[in-house]
Amino acid sequence: MLEVNGLCSGYGRVPVLRDIALRGATDSCIGVLGRNGMGKTTLLRALIGELPALSGSVQFAGQDLSRADASQRARAGIGYVPQGRQIFPFLTVGENLRMGCVKHFAQAPATIERILAYFPRLQRLLDQPGGALSGGEQQLLALARCLCGNPKLILLDEPTEGIQPSICDEIIETLQRLRREQGLGIILVEQDIDFLTALADRILIIENGQLVDEVDPASTTAEALAERFMGFHS
Repeated sequence: MLEVNGLCSGYGRVPVLRDIALRGATDSCIGVLGRNGMGKTTLLRALIGELPALSGSVQFAGQDLSRADASQRARAGIGYVPQGRQIFPFLTVGENLRMGCVKHFAQAPATIERILAYFPRLQRLLDQPGGALSGGEQQLLALARCLCGNPKLILLDEPTEGIQPSICDEIIETLQRLRREQGLGIILVEQDIDFLTALADRILIIENGQLVDEVDPASTTAEALAERFMGFHS
């Protein structure tokens, strides 16, 4: 579904990512692990089109998106849940979800009903302002809003940051169900190694803007990963 070759990107003329190559299949989950400042968030921003490609190519679902901007990539089926959630705090949960249906607003009620089936906690909060929710509930809302755009692939940046373990478990269960039932692909940047290994089929290690290694979560343990990469933070 996703094929990236030789991608270089950064801020202005300053390169951060160098010669990125990765491939992601339908319903796969790729984890990305690295120290602070190594380029994890930059990678996601380059994949969604918030940062331009200085060189290289991005192919998605048979389309060449190498020069496409973020709105074009969203229409092609790539969703993005940024670090910090970025929900609309003064809009209700229901209004936030409707904002996620901007590509097909006429179908918003049916889309929201379908997505809420995956988020029972949000069903009773539809009239609450987004800013009144707990951090974990806001993260669920950010994910649900992204899914209202019917993406085939979602990019998740630190989804467990500052949220309670029970909601982390809910997110894992929800994402596993979406992969199984909808064929959703995921690229996950995460510092919680237990969360990462619970979801990822493979984990890519990023250092100084380059992907330098790959780890098979099935062949290791969260404890071994934590020991191997002690000091990794996001």
